[in-house]
Amino acid sequence: MSEGRGASDSPKRPEKVLPATLTQMKLEGRRIVMITAYDAAGGQVADEAGVDVILVGDTAAEVVWGYRSTVPATMDEQLIMTRGVVRGAKRPLIVGDLPFGAYEVSNEQAVENSIRMLKEGGADVVKLEGGGARLPRVCAIVDAGIGVMGHLGLTPQSETMLGGRRVQARTADAARRLLAEARELEAAGCFAIVLEAVPAAVAAKATESLTIPTIGIGAGPACDGQVLVWHDLLGLGDWSPRFAHRYAELRRDILRALTEYGEEVRSGAFPAAEHTYGMAETEQQEFLHALKVDAGELDR
Repeated sequence: MSEGRGASDSPKRPEKVLPATLTQMKLEGRRIVMITAYDAAGGQVADEAGVDVILVGDTAAEVVWGYRSTVPATMDEQLIMTRGVVRGAKRPLIVGDLPFGAYEVSNEQAVENSIRMLKEGGADVVKLEGGGARLPRVCAIVDAGIGVMGHLGLTPQSETMLGGRRVQARTADAARRLLAEARELEAAGCFAIVLEAVPAAVAAKATESLTIPTIGIGAGPACDGQVLVWHDLLGLGDWSPRFAHRYAELRRDILRALTEYGEEVRSGAFPAAEHTYGMAETEQQEFLHALKVDAGELDR
């Protein structure tokens, strides 16, 4: 009689990061490392680097697909990229970003697309932007058994209404509203909140006031964790926002490599002998002889 598979039957794997893991990290004062990624290679490298959370962000609309904002991102595009990241990353919490138009219409739409993000995309949880009118959406998704990460401050999907990509909550009233919305999102069931482009003092107060973790991006050092866009961190673009530190200059290195490659192809220096494959001399001679026979130059 089979006793079933016990815990001891499975090979030992790194402990999977869950929403509860992030809560425990906040309690213990351990900072949360979060990064965006958009494919399997990015997910694998982020995993190997020990990143805690990967956001498959709708920033891909800009840095991957070449749009001028995040608004054109679609569910199908987000699902494709999420599946790729999931194949590459095993330990990090995978957050599927719900794009503009995926949750605004109704609670039913929000739940349906959140379910797609988990079932089709393989994400662990979802993220959506805004508070206030978004609270019913958060409650509905949470009631469906799906974890939700909130996002306040500069919400790129609404940048036109915000007057562009500007720092938010710079007045006392606006800061109070942001803090109130953060508390409402926590009460609605969010397990964490991204704070983007808000004064450090406001983010610090929100972090102190909430029991759930805050993840900052342009929100100062007091947040429980930090997130940066893949292309900004690695220096893959020709520009980065003020809050993004470029830890590498890969665009420069890629441009140099491609230029050198082009020069060597044009000069004939590439491919060299070490980049080519050979064949046995007897096989080569037989091959050339057969070609002459086929062309009628020789009798068989």
